[in-house]
Amino acid sequence: MTKLVDGFGRRIEYLRLSVTDRCDLRCSYCMPADHKDFSEPDHWLTFAETEQIVRVFANMGLHHLRITGGEPLVRRNVTDLIRRLHDIPGIDDLSLSTNATRLGKMAGELKSAGVSRVNVSLDTLKADRFRAITKGKLEKVLAGLRAAKEAGLSPVKINMVVMDGINVDEVDEMVEFCGKNDFTLRMIETMPQGDTGRSCSSSYVSLQDIEKDLVKKYDMIPAVTRGGGPARYLQMRNSKTTVGFITPMSQHFCETCNRVRLSVEGTLYLCLGQNDKVELRPFLRAGISDEDLQQVLIEAIASKPERHEFNEQPGKIVRFMSMTGG
Repeated sequence: MTKLVDGFGRRIEYLRLSVTDRCDLRCSYCMPADHKDFSEPDHWLTFAETEQIVRVFANMGLHHLRITGGEPLVRRNVTDLIRRLHDIPGIDDLSLSTNATRLGKMAGELKSAGVSRVNVSLDTLKADRFRAITKGKLEKVLAGLRAAKEAGLSPVKINMVVMDGINVDEVDEMVEFCGKNDFTLRMIETMPQGDTGRSCSSSYVSLQDIEKDLVKKYDMIPAVTRGGGPARYLQMRNSKTTVGFITPMSQHFCETCNRVRLSVEGTLYLCLGQNDKVELRPFLRAGISDEDLQQVLIEAIASKPERHEFNEQPGKIVRFMSMTGG
């Protein structure tokens, strides 16, 4: 089997697959509140095209697949696509990132389709703050979390973007909420991704001090949890409560990066913090074979950058996070 290895010896085993750039929320660090310039569906990859890309990736060792957006659950018939991707040999870890507003109705169906676990974006447990950050209703998300747990999706991970002056005072409350409900908390630093991300730069919080405080307060020790992403985890001693830290700014993890991102339009992004990309849709629309597509992917991965430059060049990336795919 041909393995996907980049120019720095990193094996690529993880694909973050965006199935839409649309979303029913407007999180301040992801897309502008008045953003309406979405791609038309004709430009999106079809389910068959998406399946071909994932199949070729899987033939070269990919086994972590995460469905993202935008909000993936707004994509019509998304569970049909998930079933098709789940059946591809080699894909043994299929997960979903969601804002959970539709999870209350879809959790059971997603589980049946092949989703094993979910990551839910939730930055606050206060309804008024949630509305200010996302323009949405917190109760829908909480109902979605309950449904995910009842459906047997496990682990359920809560993604909290920690922001100064917005929600940093809720860290302890979120730790305790996740511990009470057997959720895994993952805290994330804001990144200068597009104008929306840069607009949140004044609220940036380094997670290094927060991590130190939690270690002392909750007697936390290093831990490992299921997943293919970059989070570092700690667990309360004599408890199942686990907290992860994703620190692209204060302590980047580029040397172990094992992933690439595919947008709904067929753009393969090789690094979240660089502009290196390959347009796959023209090859697919021209009827490329699996063998030729494999060669395209091999050449693309070989050009994957060594690291992002968020700190050195914060204005470099102009695309919104929702366009990149989670």
